[in-house]
Amino acid sequence: MIATTLTTDMPAPSSLPPSLWAATAPVAPNVPPLLDSKIVDVLVIGAGYTGLSTALHLAEQGCNVCVVDSHEPGWGASGRNGGQVNPSLKHDPDELERMLGGERAEALISAVSGSADLVFDLIERHRIDCNPVRAGWLQLTYSPKAVPALHSRAGLWQRRGVPVEMLDRHEVERQVGTRQFAGGWLDGRAGAVQPLAYARGLANAAIHAGARIHGGSCVTGLAREGSKWKAALSTGAVVTAEQVVLATNGYSDALWQGLKQTLLTANSFIVATRPLRGHSAKSILQLGQTASTSQRLLLYFRKDHTGRLLMGGRGHFSDPTQPKDFAHLERSLALLFPQLGPLEFEYRWAGRIAVTRDFMPHIHKPAPGITIAVGCNGRGIALCTSFGKHLAADLMGSGESFPYPVSPLAPIPFHRLQRFYIAAGVAWYSLLDKLS
Repeated sequence: MIATTLTTDMPAPSSLPPSLWAATAPVAPNVPPLLDSKIVDVLVIGAGYTGLSTALHLAEQGCNVCVVDSHEPGWGASGRNGGQVNPSLKHDPDELERMLGGERAEALISAVSGSADLVFDLIERHRIDCNPVRAGWLQLTYSPKAVPALHSRAGLWQRRGVPVEMLDRHEVERQVGTRQFAGGWLDGRAGAVQPLAYARGLANAAIHAGARIHGGSCVTGLAREGSKWKAALSTGAVVTAEQVVLATNGYSDALWQGLKQTLLTANSFIVATRPLRGHSAKSILQLGQTASTSQRLLLYFRKDHTGRLLMGGRGHFSDPTQPKDFAHLERSLALLFPQLGPLEFEYRWAGRIAVTRDFMPHIHKPAPGITIAVGCNGRGIALCTSFGKHLAADLMGSGESFPYPVSPLAPIPFHRLQRFYIAAGVAWYSLLDKLS
């Protein structure tokens, strides 16, 4: 952990360079360790998208809010993802209606569907320098047999007023710049950002609104005293708060008993080429779209504002330590775009995401004054930003209905075997992808 010194680059294994985002983001905000004890209305633990969005929306309503983190804003997966802003869940609207019932499903669908709008509105309102592009998200399939199912999915959203395009093989080739896919669809709500720059922009906006953010301040204990909560920090300070929000997601630890056991934490690996040049490079995702495959073990890719081509996907359970840990992504990118010839890769990095058993976001209220928001399942930029807005409204007693289902903590059976869960799941899904 970083105790007292914060840097503009994220820590990385010694044999790997810092992530592309850490190397190119604006300077980190000043978030010194919290050394003096404080009394606040709301304490937010975790300075990723959820925590920062919550703090921003609370501070804008005059709430006395403090954010603490073991590292710095965006240090975790919020600053180490692929930058795709996708307003979606794994489940489609009809599935959500079956799972939750009509009224509850509609509230959730509306919140998620508007989450990308929220991201880009915040970027515009707070003038966040994070290279935003809103050209849509492509979901693509290699298999001709799978195209009707993807078009059917697009139709579900189209009937809800979402701007979609159903794409055949030729249109995919024109938009993506490869012949490898049989078809797909385009969700026009989506976009992309420089994710660490966006996180740092949220932090700056929250500070400007009156929130206090402290890095290098690990919460080592959390206890109820009377009607308030007291959080002991690694710095020796104590924060007393009426309400506490735990927004630790894929980096959740034993601070709240049983929380870590409700999540599987998987690494998302990403590689980035050197900036591409020439006609072949310009033909790839020329409008700035983001893309992912429809496989169970999906791949996702896009170009950034410098012309680098990025590809991400699941890696092994352990944190990567050397370039060969990313070889599967580099091979996949070369197969997709053979016209580029040999590719040079300049950056490789990974971030830890929280996967829930039902692939749904999880909101928990296990005790008076405690709210937990976790389980983005790889859709953190849009979803976590939305979490923050609605959590702030709920904590402030706005009277608005809370759109995200609140559930009890439910530990995953034999959670200590999660390494084997993930390895078995990867092997099984890989087999199903090959068979289909």
